Amino acid sequence: MSHGHLPNGTNGKHGPAGNATATLEVRPIVAPANDTGREVAPANDTGRDVAVDAAGGWLALPRTYWTLWAGMLLNRLGGSIFFLLGLYLTRERGLPAELAGLVISLYAAGGFVAGPVGGLLADRVGRRATLLAGTACAGTFMLALGLARSVTAIAIIAPLVGFCTTACVAPLHAAVADVVPPARRARAYGVLYWAVNLGFAGASLCGGALAERHFTLLFVLDALTTFAYGAIVFFGVPETRPVLAGQPGARHAATFFAPFRDAPFVKFVLIQAFLLVAFAQVITALSLDMRAHGQPLASIGWLMALNGLYIVVAQPLALRFLRGRGHVEWLVMGCLLTGLGLGATALAGGRLVYALSAVVWTLGEIGFSTAAPALVSELAPVALRGAYQGTHQLAWSTASVLAPTLGTFVLARFGSRALWLGCLAVCFVAAALHARVTGGALRPVRDGGSQDPRDPRP
Repeated sequence: MSHGHLPNGTNGKHGPAGNATATLEVRPIVAPANDTGREVAPANDTGRDVAVDAAGGWLALPRTYWTLWAGMLLNRLGGSIFFLLGLYLTRERGLPAELAGLVISLYAAGGFVAGPVGGLLADRVGRRATLLAGTACAGTFMLALGLARSVTAIAIIAPLVGFCTTACVAPLHAAVADVVPPARRARAYGVLYWAVNLGFAGASLCGGALAERHFTLLFVLDALTTFAYGAIVFFGVPETRPVLAGQPGARHAATFFAPFRDAPFVKFVLIQAFLLVAFAQVITALSLDMRAHGQPLASIGWLMALNGLYIVVAQPLALRFLRGRGHVEWLVMGCLLTGLGLGATALAGGRLVYALSAVVWTLGEIGFSTAAPALVSELAPVALRGAYQGTHQLAWSTASVLAPTLGTFVLARFGSRALWLGCLAVCFVAAALHARVTGGALRPVRDGGSQDPRDPRP
C-alpha cells in the first residue's frame, strides 16, 4: 500500500491566457559518463529522444531503471521501524499513547510538504543529487531518532525523518520517466510498486524478531539500508534529467507553484485525493471493523498481511493482462475494482469474506498505483517532471490526513455498512471523473502512451 507528451517536440502545455507555450526540443547533449552501451531511439511522444540500453534490458526496461529498482527494494527491506514506531515510542520511551500519536502525526506532517519540495529540487539540481542528499539526510536523522531520549528531541527529529524519506519519491519517479519510454512506463512503475511491497513484506517479517532483541537495531538497519540506497545511486545511476537543447534557462522555470497552474493536472490530483480517502480506509478503519466483528488480533494481523502477499503474487499477472491498454483504462479499472472490493467489505464479518474482498481491492490498488505515476509523467512538461510527481504525492498526503477522521466518524455514527458502501460510491465517482476529465486531457495512442488533444497535428 504504502503514483502530456506530444510528438515532434511539442509539450502542448498552455499558459494562463490559454496560448500555447513555445516548442522545446529536448535531447541529451551527451550520454552519462558511466552509462555505456546505449543507443538513441527515434523521438516518440515524449517530445524528446529516449536513450535506451542497446541490449533492451530485462522486461525491456533499461539498466538504470533496474539499478534504481534494486536500491528501492533494499531500502524498503530495512524499513521495519515504521510498522513498530508506535510500539517503540510507548514501550521503549514511555510516551503515553496520545503523545506517541502526536509524534507519528509530526512524522506524517514532515512528509506532507516533502513531495513538492523534493520534486522541485529534482528539476532544479537533478534527480541524482536530490536522491543522494535525501538518502544521506534520511539515514542520519533515522539514527538520531533511534538515539534520541527526550520527548523534545524525538518531536523535532520525527518530521525531519518524514521529510527526507518522502522527498526521495518524486526524483525516483521522475528518473523512471526519464529513462523508460512512454509505452513501458506503466510496467516500470508497476514493477517498482511490486518491489516496494515485497520490501515491506520482508521488513514486517524480520522487524518483530529484531525488536525482541533490541529496538535500536531497527533504526540502525533502516539507516544502513538507506545509506546503501544512496551508495547504489552514487555508483550506479547517472543524472537522468533531460537537457533542454537551446534553452539553458528553461530548467529554472521550475517553481514550487508551477504544477498548480496546470488546470487539467490539478483536477487529476483532486480526483486522486478523492479516491485515496476511500482507499485509505483499509489502513485506518478496516482493522477497527474487523475487531468490531469479533476478529481476534492474530487474525486481523494476517488478514492485513494478505494485501502485501496478494500484490507480490498478482501484480506480475496483472501487468501481463493489462499490457496494451491505455493508462487511463488502467486507472479507471483500478478505481472500479477498489470500489467493488471495499463495497464487498460491507458484507464481511467472517475471515473468508474479508480475505476475498481484499483480493478485489488489492487488484484495484495495483491498477491505480501503477497507472497514476505513468499518467503524471504524461501530463507533465519534460522540464517539470519532478515537480509534477511531487505535487501528485499531495493526493496521498491529503488522504492520510482526512481518512482517519472521516472513516472513524462514519464508522461510529452510521456503522460499518454505511462506511464501505460509501467507499464504493466514492470509488465509482472517481472512476467516472477519471474517464471523463483525465481521459479528456489525454488522447490514448496505440503504443500505450498518450497525446494531448490540444495538439493540432495527427
